Amino acid sequence: MSGNGDTIRLTVAQAIVRYLMNQFIEIDGVETRICGGGFGIFGHGNVPCLGEALYPVREEMPLYRGQNEQSMGFAAAAYAKYHLRRRFMFCTASAGPGTANLLTASALAHANRLPMLMLCGDTFLTRLPDPVLQQLEHFGNPALGLNDAFKAVTRYWDRITHPAQVIQTLPAALATMLDPAECGPAFLALPQDLQGWAYDYPEAFFARRVHRIRRQGPDAAEVAEAAAALKAAERPMIIAGGGVQYSGAVAELTAFAEAHGIPVVETIAGRANMLATHPLNIGPIGVTGSDSANAIAERADVVLAVGTRLQDFTTGSWTAFDRDARFIGLNVGRHDAMKHLALPLVGDAKLGLLALGAALGDYRAPSSWQSYAKQERQAWDAYVAGNVAPGNRPNSYAQAIGVVNDLCDPRDRVVTAAGGLPAEVTANWRTLDIGTVDVEFGFSCMGYEIAGGWGARIAQSEVEPDRDTIVFVGDGSYLLMNSDIYSSVLTRKKLIVLVLDNGGFAVINKLQNNTGNESFNNLIADCPTVPEAFAVDFEGHARSMGADAVTVANPAELAEAFKAAKASEKTAVIVMQVDPYEGWTKQGHAWWEVGTPEVSESEKVRDKHAEQEATRIRQRQGV
Repeated sequence: MSGNGDTIRLTVAQAIVRYLMNQFIEIDGVETRICGGGFGIFGHGNVPCLGEALYPVREEMPLYRGQNEQSMGFAAAAYAKYHLRRRFMFCTASAGPGTANLLTASALAHANRLPMLMLCGDTFLTRLPDPVLQQLEHFGNPALGLNDAFKAVTRYWDRITHPAQVIQTLPAALATMLDPAECGPAFLALPQDLQGWAYDYPEAFFARRVHRIRRQGPDAAEVAEAAAALKAAERPMIIAGGGVQYSGAVAELTAFAEAHGIPVVETIAGRANMLATHPLNIGPIGVTGSDSANAIAERADVVLAVGTRLQDFTTGSWTAFDRDARFIGLNVGRHDAMKHLALPLVGDAKLGLLALGAALGDYRAPSSWQSYAKQERQAWDAYVAGNVAPGNRPNSYAQAIGVVNDLCDPRDRVVTAAGGLPAEVTANWRTLDIGTVDVEFGFSCMGYEIAGGWGARIAQSEVEPDRDTIVFVGDGSYLLMNSDIYSSVLTRKKLIVLVLDNGGFAVINKLQNNTGNESFNNLIADCPTVPEAFAVDFEGHARSMGADAVTVANPAELAEAFKAAKASEKTAVIVMQVDPYEGWTKQGHAWWEVGTPEVSESEKVRDKHAEQEATRIRQRQGV
């Protein structure tokens, strides 16, 4: 490549990399490159050109070799979540099946509103060699291809059809990923021939630029209306979602709650907004919540929802609240702020809480309401203490969680997703420090656990290298996606992985039974196509990928193994069997709408359908 006046001649791939190298963001007063690097699996659709462009910057922009494109995307999502959406990773995959494997990860990032940039190979722009390897042919629409499938699971999608196009596309993609309201994954389809085409790009396009996350202040009229509703409240409550952390509004949330005596409950994404010991932290809310949070939700007359999209597991499919309760939606996204006819307070959580606090003046919730909420939390704390205690029943998720909670460092990061563990961690984990819990339940995606742990550890090692990333994973998710144990060992990004084996998809077996159905095709022992069930040697499998591994028989042995893992510098996998029937947290649940058969030959199924429908009377009908 050579410069020529105010332009520089680069290939499309080189231009993309050069642009990413020069985009920075200010975090805590330090200018840091927004793109922390990437995850890649090379193939014919990306290695000749994009690989060539990435090689010269391999030290400044590290490229982690993936084992599976889907797990690369999960790792990128967890990396962005750790950095509170202020930094992202790119994922590059070849044309065809490699790119297709990223679809699930893109959907996860979209559901969780996390930034991720996908740079994926595409068919040839000229079409001269068509049909090419791995091409899908649509005879009546030759421009339609696999990459078009990503339009449903991205916030920004573009196909580059001319080298000059990246001058418009790259800033637009970056702006989307940094936008508080529109944040999500961006996808660029890169035709294999066009990646290597050269163009005289303006050098100004590659100038170093420092970005800042926009903070949108709330409208004064909306603040006044929200304040009036809160001032009239006798039983106000705050639902704190993940947006509180993305806004950097944890301190403002705590100060607001303390100034006005308003109890706070947390969503799954909002776990670790407040310490477990804070007197106004009344616990997690919803289907996988706590008796304490759900008790005050039933009685609250005004609900201030901050930075939450009010997913069904938060709202109990909209049965968790009094039907006459009024909602105030403080959210940077208009769509989220207006849900269920809420009074919208559209704006940044930090600025919104400050403005609303000023408008409330000396208002405080009645002391009797505060006392009631605190008493409920004390009762819940007592239940959790008994629930996690070793020896209270056969081995359980809760016991394993309690052991780790007691022994971990307050700044260690906990990662889990899908199956029964999100509910168990949400209910039983006592937050020791702010922003230390990643329970992926926006997409509830099996396979995120270990891959997400690897991505989180990469991010953590940049900021808190002396802390640990702890992964809770069930046997089902482990079998689906485990290869990033090998990745973590290869890259020396230590993980502590707890594999809690209950013999199959036990939480869905529980749901199956709770809806009146017989156990079928969930636990390995209940699969009619399995003549003789046997357990997987997870310890041996993990060892084969280079990790230290041990199988323990009970929580006491788990504690000793965890201490050893903490002391080691190497990825450690600890395996313990847990009971698929008696190992569940039985309290803290709200109603959840699932489809049940209206007609069935089974009396048990009919009875459970009637029971399910009887609770629907509490469901708010969109108001």
